[in-house]
Order: sequence, then structure tokens, then C-alpha cells
Amino acid sequence: MKSLTALLLSTSVFVALAAAPWRESFDQVKPGTLPQGWTGAQSGEGKPVWAVVADPSAPSKPNALKQSGNASYPLAIQDSSALKDGFVEVKFKPVAGEDDQAGGVVWRYKDAGNYYVARANALEGNVRIYHFLNGKRTQFKGLNLPVATGQWHTLRVEFAGSQFKVSLNNKPMFDAEDATHKDSGKVGLWTKADSVTLFDDFSFGSK
Repeated sequence: MKSLTALLLSTSVFVALAAAPWRESFDQVKPGTLPQGWTGAQSGEGKPVWAVVADPSAPSKPNALKQSGNASYPLAIQDSSALKDGFVEVKFKPVAGEDDQAGGVVWRYKDAGNYYVARANALEGNVRIYHFLNGKRTQFKGLNLPVATGQWHTLRVEFAGSQFKVSLNNKPMFDAEDATHKDSGKVGLWTKADSVTLFDDFSFGSK
């Protein structure tokens, strides 16, 4: 009986740990590099530049992750993630960019041409959700609203099957539906064009 009780307790602890959200604040990473376990990528052409930087405005001090290169769609992918249904969330701060000032989250990432992304854009003043399929980007929902430059925002997506819920600054923006990508995949971060964007407090997990 004791061995059975011990097994049940250890199983319960394992399930609780497995269900706990994964978080990255970038504060234990040496500035100038991507965190270990992350990979920089891109959809399309150009040269993304991802690096942890010291930033006194970061929600969790002292560091944030910065994208300062110029590419069609810069990506930073969390290598160990594998999620089908759950959530992904990040705090982001659009800093600069003449063509775009965007920050987004990626999920069900298979490769640089196949994934989902939700993003907010300070220059355009909107929040939108897309799927990338074989490198082609298709929008399937969006909402126009101000997104301030130089301020931190929280972007979150919850996903289950073909259903998605997008929120900004803890306020629901819209629900969306799409069945392009059904399998589990990696999660990560996204910008567009010449966006200079800071990211902090990235988290994801199953629901």
C-alpha cells in the first residue's frame, strides 16, 4: 500500500510539474546573445538580429530580448517547446521602425514557412492573426485599435483545435477559427520588416 501511495504521489507531482507554464524572463542570459535553447530564424528574406539587452524599462528587470535587424518576418523559436493546445503570451514594446513596429507570438510552428502568428502593430494600429502555409501569409481575423509605441503591452493567444482567443493588455480582442495547422509545434516570437521590438516575460503552457 505504501509503495502504491508513493507512486500516486510521485505521479501527481510529475503531472503538476508538467502542466506548469514555462517562462523566460531573459534575466539569467548574458547580454549580446540569444538565450540557450532558442533559435533565430526568418520567413522570407533579410537578416534578423536577436540579442538579449539590458533594459531598465523591462517588466522583469534587468534584461529583455531585442530584435533590431531587418527581414521579411524575423522569428525566435523556443526549441524545446511542443504544444498543440494551450496558450502563449509575451510582453512586448515597439521601439522603432519606419515600415513596421510589430510584435507577435508564434505557435504550432513546424518550420519557417508553416505556423500561426498573432501580432500587434503600432504603426498600423491593429491586432491581427495569420497562418503561414508554405511561406504564404494569410490573415483570417483582425481588429483596429491604437497600439502605443514606446510602451509595454501584453499579447496572449489561447488555442484549442481550430479555435483561437486573442487578447491585448489583458483585454479580449477577438475569437477566430482556422484549421490550417492541426498538429503540435513549437512556440516563439515574431516581428516584421524593420521593427525594433523588445520582448520580456515570455510564457507558454497547456490549458
